Amino acid sequence: MGFLDIFRQPDINRGVEEYRAAPQGILVDVRTPEEYRGGHIPESKNVPLQQIDRIKSVAVNKEAPLFVYCQSGARSRQAVSLLQRMGYVNVNNIGGMSAYQGEVE
Repeated sequence: MGFLDIFRQPDINRGVEEYRAAPQGILVDVRTPEEYRGGHIPESKNVPLQQIDRIKSVAVNKEAPLFVYCQSGARSRQAVSLLQRMGYVNVNNIGGMSAYQGEVE
């Protein structure tokens, strides 16, 4: 990893592809319920950052691959850190909806 890699944003489109290829993967949207209702990636589970402890309702297995996104990538970065502290071992920040080019429901 080079110095400039710390400024590189995750590619949400690639992250969704990785989610779809991951057996037992869980796609987690950490935006507010209002943002989620306004449009989200199909199959994603809404667990707002402010209620991240509710993750247990969608991810019982702490080894399951979690693919976390928000609007810009900032909240998902925070969520990944919190989830790791909670004992989740396979957590991926895939970035923000603002760069998503796929289907939305």
